[in-house]
Amino acid sequence: MKSSRLHSTLVLLIISTIVIQAQDWPQFLGPNRNSTSPQKGILRSWPATGPEILWTVNVGPGYGGPVIKDGKVYLLDRDDKTGDIMRCFDFNTGKELWKYSYDAPGSVMFPGSRSVPAVDDKYVWSVGHNGDMYCIDILTHKPVWNKNIWTEFGGTKLPIWAIAQCPLIYGDMVIVAPQAPEAGVIAFNKATGKIIWKTAYLGNESYASPAVVKIDGKDHIVAVVSSTNPFGNRDLPQTKGRIVGMDPSTGKILWDYNDWVCHISVPSAVDAGENRVLVAGGYEHGVVMLKVEKKSDGSFGVTELFKHNEFGDHTKPPLLCNGYFYAQFTTNSRREGLACMDMNGKVLWKTMRAPLFDKGSMILADGVILATDGRKSLYVIEPSPEGFKPLASAEVLAEGGSAGNDPMASRMGGTAQNWAPIALAGGKLLIRDQSRLICVKVAK
Repeated sequence: MKSSRLHSTLVLLIISTIVIQAQDWPQFLGPNRNSTSPQKGILRSWPATGPEILWTVNVGPGYGGPVIKDGKVYLLDRDDKTGDIMRCFDFNTGKELWKYSYDAPGSVMFPGSRSVPAVDDKYVWSVGHNGDMYCIDILTHKPVWNKNIWTEFGGTKLPIWAIAQCPLIYGDMVIVAPQAPEAGVIAFNKATGKIIWKTAYLGNESYASPAVVKIDGKDHIVAVVSSTNPFGNRDLPQTKGRIVGMDPSTGKILWDYNDWVCHISVPSAVDAGENRVLVAGGYEHGVVMLKVEKKSDGSFGVTELFKHNEFGDHTKPPLLCNGYFYAQFTTNSRREGLACMDMNGKVLWKTMRAPLFDKGSMILADGVILATDGRKSLYVIEPSPEGFKPLASAEVLAEGGSAGNDPMASRMGGTAQNWAPIALAGGKLLIRDQSRLICVKVAK
C-alpha cells in the first residue's frame, strides 16, 4: 500500500512539474514560438476598473519583451548612454533579484531595447542593440560567453534600426539571423558559443528572428530577408528580399523564395501547416503564402500560393487560430486595425480605426486572444472569422518615454509606441509601456 501511495505521489509531482514547465514563457512568442499558451481559465470579463494589476516595476524605454521561467522574469533592458542590462525579477512580486550590465552605448531613432531573450534551466541568452550576444548563467549571474554577431562577422555601420534578434534555442544550439556581411544566419553551441554552422550573407539587412516550420514532418529553420531599403540605402543595388529554409543541423539552404518585397522585415515566418509558410510585412507590403514541396530528386521547390497588400503586420508574425490568421494591420500609411484572413488569402474583416490596433502584441490562450493595441489598451477577444468580438478591454498602459518625446519618432510612430511582445504564464500577463513592466492577472 505504501508503495502504491508513493508511486501515486511521484506521478502527481511529475504531472505538476510538467504543467508548471508547460506554462513557462521561455522565448519570443512563447513555448512553441507561435504566440500560443496552454494557459486555461482565462477571464472573459473584468470589473469596470479593469483587470487586477499585481505589480509594476520601472524599466527603461524600448520595445524588448520579457520571458518567464521557473518563477523568474528575464528582461533585456537598455540605457542608451551606457549599455544593455539583463534584469531578473521575481514573477510573484516584481522584486529585482539581480542584474548584469555591459557597455554598449549608442542610439538610433526609436531608442531603447528591441529584443526578447531566451532562457532554459541553466542560461539566459540575449542580443542587444549593438549586436552583443550574451549567454549568462542564471545561478551565478555571470556571462559564460559573449559574441558580437554584427562586428565579428564583418558588420561596420549598424542597420538603420540597430540589431533586433530574438535568439532561437534548437537542441544544443542557439540560432540568430543578423544578416551580417560574413554571416546571414548563425548557429552557436548554446553552452560554449562555438559556431556550429553559419550561412553566407543572404542579401539585405533584416530585423526578423529565425523561425521553425515543419516541411514533410521535418524541421526547417526559416529566415526572412528584407528587400533593399530605398530610403536608407539608396546607393546600393535595389534587390528583392528572400525567404530561406535551412537544415537545422548544418545550415544548408534547402529552398529559397526570392520575390519578397518588404524593405524592413520584422515579423518571423509562420508555420501555416501542410508545408505552407506565411510571411507578413509592414510598410504597406502585405503578406505572402508559400508552399514548399519535396521533389523526386530530394530537392525542394517553392510555389507562391498568394501575395497581396490587404493583410500584414508591421512588427509581429500573424497569429494562427483554427485555420484563420489574425494580425494588426497598421503601417506607416494604413490604419486598418485588427484584421482576419483565411487560408486562401481572403481578408474577412478589419476593425480599421474602430478600434485601432497599432503594432501591439497578441497571445492565443484558452480559446481567446489576449491583445495589446500598441497604444494604451489591453483586450480579451473571441477569435472569429465572422467579425471583431471583444469580450473585455481596459486602458492599462501609458503614453510617454523618450520614444514618445522624439519629434520625428512621434510623428512616425505616435506618442505611445507600446509595441513590445507580451508574455503569459501562471495566469499572469506581462506587458510593458515605455517606462514600466506590468504584471496583470488574466486567469482565475
